[in-house]
Amino acid sequence: MRIIGGQWKRSPIVVADEPGLRPTADRVRETLFNWLAHLRPDGQTLRGLDLFAGTGALGFELASRGAAHVTLVEQSAPLVAQLRALQEKLTATQVEILAGDALAIAARLPASSFDVIFLDLPFDSGLAPRALAASRRLLAPGGLVYTERSARAEPEVLADWDTVRELRAGQVHVCLLQARIAE
Repeated sequence: MRIIGGQWKRSPIVVADEPGLRPTADRVRETLFNWLAHLRPDGQTLRGLDLFAGTGALGFELASRGAAHVTLVEQSAPLVAQLRALQEKLTATQVEILAGDALAIAARLPASSFDVIFLDLPFDSGLAPRALAASRRLLAPGGLVYTERSARAEPEVLADWDTVRELRAGQVHVCLLQARIAE
C-alpha cells in the first residue's frame, strides 16, 4: 500500500496484521481525493481528522496533498507506533497522532475545528451513529465527512446529513456527507 498523490506520492504505508484492519483501496482513495479536490479546491487550508486511523492512509494522503493540519486518532498501540514511524519518516510536521479511544478523544476536541473528517470505522462495530454525532460537532461550516461501510450492511439513518457523493466498490459502500443545515 502506498500514498497515491501529493508530495509523498509512492511512499509505502506498512499494513499491520491487526484484526479488523481494512485499508481503503487505492481506487477508492483516488476517487475520494478527486471528489475533495473538486468540492474543496482550497486544499492547503484544510484541517482534517482521521478518527479511526488504522494505517493512516486517509490522513497521510490528505497531508501529502497539502492540508494545513491533520489529526489521526488510533487506539491500537502497534498501529500508533506504525503511524508515528511513518510520520517521522515523512517528516510530516502537519500531522498530529493521538492515541486512545476515538470517541473519547473526539469529545475533547474543539467544536468546528475540522473541514474534512474520515470515518473508516471497523465494520459491524455499531459505532457509526455516535461517530457521526461527534463529527457533526467537530465539523466547520461546509465541512465534509467520509464514511465507509460494508455494502451488505443496512444503510445508516442519515436524517441530519446530505449525501454529496457516493460509490460502491466491491464489498464497500462509501459516502461523502455534509451536515444538513437546520431550516
